[in-house]
Amino acid sequence: MKNYRFLLEYDGSRYFGWQRQPGKITIQGKLENVLSLMCGREVEVIGAGRTDAGVHARGMTANAFLETELSCGEIRDYMNRCLPDDIAVREVREASPRFHARYNALGKTYRYTCRDGEVKSAFDRKYCTRLDGKPDLERMEQAAALLKGEHDFRNFCVNPRMKKSTVRRVDQITIQRQNDYLQFTFHGTGFLQNMVRIMVGTLLEVGYGRMSQEQLEAALESPDRRKAGPTAPAQGLCLMEVDYD
Repeated sequence: MKNYRFLLEYDGSRYFGWQRQPGKITIQGKLENVLSLMCGREVEVIGAGRTDAGVHARGMTANAFLETELSCGEIRDYMNRCLPDDIAVREVREASPRFHARYNALGKTYRYTCRDGEVKSAFDRKYCTRLDGKPDLERMEQAAALLKGEHDFRNFCVNPRMKKSTVRRVDQITIQRQNDYLQFTFHGTGFLQNMVRIMVGTLLEVGYGRMSQEQLEAALESPDRRKAGPTAPAQGLCLMEVDYD
């Protein structure tokens, strides 16, 4: 068997996230079903992360050990024929036997898209979050500077029973406006469950004047999840890229 590395994109709108779950449609489940049929045996697909229900990806990396005579191009084409149209395999290539999509990941880039124009769009409703008003960009940029660096993000995590360390390093946050769209881009070594969406929700609270810089600083120091902002809706979030050596 050889280890294969996949570069994937998907529209997460109708899926219950990445991780395989009994009785639910997931990205991992769809990939494993197709590859198991191709190889005639059960295949486990390992993803770089576990995107939540409704979250999208343009650059998810995964790997799997396969026993097949097909070339990398033939594996890619087989998968794209058999997978639903909202999951696409951009690239398949052989990887070293030790490559692990999750453990070898050095960093991830996520982008969250909002729209605050006066008129709603019928076509991007699944890929961005509509806002009721225009938040203050300068306030949010100042607040984003507080979130950068290494912090204990325990109350920026939806899982209160998290047993592993909740310390993470966020080394880049950019907020850009393009006409009626706001894009929040985050790069870090790793992110907790719902962490990016909570950071977006918190920055928007600051942008609307409902949270001060001091309250944000207090939220970083507090174990109380309620001190941070709300969790932004899933549809605005997209995994853009995963970093490796």
